[in-house]
Amino acid sequence: MHVIYGGTFDPVHHGHLRLALEISDRLGVDYVSLVPCHIPPHRGQTGASSSQRLELLRLAVAGEPQLRIDDRELSREGASYTADTLRQLRAELGPDEPLVMVVGTDAFAGFDRWREWQQIPDLAHVVVVRRPGPALDPSSEPARLLAERGVESPEALHDSPCGCVLELDPPLLDVSATGIRERIGDGRSPRYLVPDSVWTEIRRQGLYGACPDGNF
Repeated sequence: MHVIYGGTFDPVHHGHLRLALEISDRLGVDYVSLVPCHIPPHRGQTGASSSQRLELLRLAVAGEPQLRIDDRELSREGASYTADTLRQLRAELGPDEPLVMVVGTDAFAGFDRWREWQQIPDLAHVVVVRRPGPALDPSSEPARLLAERGVESPEALHDSPCGCVLELDPPLLDVSATGIRERIGDGRSPRYLVPDSVWTEIRRQGLYGACPDGNF
């Protein structure tokens, strides 16, 4: 089974990394592929460039065999659409290999606004990670998709290549990339929210408003 977890990772932090490890353990796979997007379709410009975010991600996962990086979206021009990535992966994996994409409930709530969203269940399983916040609108398309395709256990994902939706409730670290960017911009340290290697590189490059020679 091949599992991908996409995002801007702007910057990558311990919440991303811990969740990816939890997903790897819960689904019983050897590793999870982190897929940094090039241009996010549903948000403004990122705080760091694609190449800078990729370098931070590489530093963050160094030495961790359960986490790998798939940078395919960075080599495509234009916005990064999940359906395109899944279609490419499906062609590489073949028709029978289970393929899984991971999203949070906040992103899944707007799933029907994604480009070609109806095609995604025909390409992959969807794992929805429960996050604090409002429940899905029961009359919404995402809620209908969950009701129609929902499964109760990770084992069901191993039995078919695509088409299932599984909700998981792993322990989450209350860390956000937005909060980290704001903290750095305010001159406050994000240490212990991001790996030390990532914080060192952020300071070295002066990303997110960090002072390259600062001691915070």
